[in-house]
Amino acid sequence: MDKVAVLIPCYNEVLTIEKVVRDFKAALPEAVIYVYDNNSTDNTAKVAEKAGAIVRYEHQQGKGNVIRRMFAEIDAQCYLMVDGDDTYPAEAAKEMVEKVLNDKSDMVVGDRLSSTYFEENKRPFHNIGNTLVRASINTLFKNNIKDIMTGYRAFSYRFVKTFPVLSKGFEIETEMTIHAIDKNMFVENVVINYRDRPEGSESKLNTYTDGFKVLKTIARLFSTYRPMKYFSGLSALLLLIATGFFVPVLIEYIKTGLVPNFPTLIVCGFVVIAAIQSFFAGLILHNNYQKNRQDFEMNLYRVSSEEKEKLGKI
Repeated sequence: MDKVAVLIPCYNEVLTIEKVVRDFKAALPEAVIYVYDNNSTDNTAKVAEKAGAIVRYEHQQGKGNVIRRMFAEIDAQCYLMVDGDDTYPAEAAKEMVEKVLNDKSDMVVGDRLSSTYFEENKRPFHNIGNTLVRASINTLFKNNIKDIMTGYRAFSYRFVKTFPVLSKGFEIETEMTIHAIDKNMFVENVVINYRDRPEGSESKLNTYTDGFKVLKTIARLFSTYRPMKYFSGLSALLLLIATGFFVPVLIEYIKTGLVPNFPTLIVCGFVVIAAIQSFFAGLILHNNYQKNRQDFEMNLYRVSSEEKEKLGKI
């Protein structure tokens, strides 16, 4: 088991990967640097290996697929994940790692948004998207994580080995954040100085396509992790719609004793039934969620014991 493993997912980062590897080797001399190449068409892998990294490959395209492979293959007391585009400072790595090793943090978030991100980032829609995603998650899940989409994070062994990677692409950071909040993991923020990509280096994140995937992920995970709130809200909306259409029918009936709009009345009845079904679906899923939480806590104990056994063999 490594003490510190630096994980660098890469796709066509030949311009920056050598500097990133060398910077993190200097900042964390005790760390093992892993570069996972995701079907690069340039010399990213060769340059990374020459710089001193252990190079491995993931052939399923997408950052989520790469992280899934990393987390499955590598055992470490602390994992530091960073992008290979040289936008994150290696100087912050020591503090982030110490929070995991000494303070027992489960996830440390490299917070760009509280420092230089909005000045350095030249893509205005990315700025808007980051703000929207942060506000959405902190409102829906009642937390105060400062940067949801950052690719600079440190993790504990127990976080990595109990995190089910479901996302295939850039929405993986959102999934990590919501998992940590829901499972009551100890999360800390470290403010970092973000710098934009050097000239000639292009972002692989599509503002609109990947942004839409992130919002879909938030909605999906909210229904999974907060089923009672999700389905109760849907039930209330359906009841509101039914009431809006029923009131004119009721007023007409009070005035004349007649119901001239039977189709409207029938639709209102079906909508009310759907609202009741939605409420009870939320109740059933909430009970299932509570059982899953209990199972997760028991699995957490197992993983913690497994980590101690592996440390004892070092």
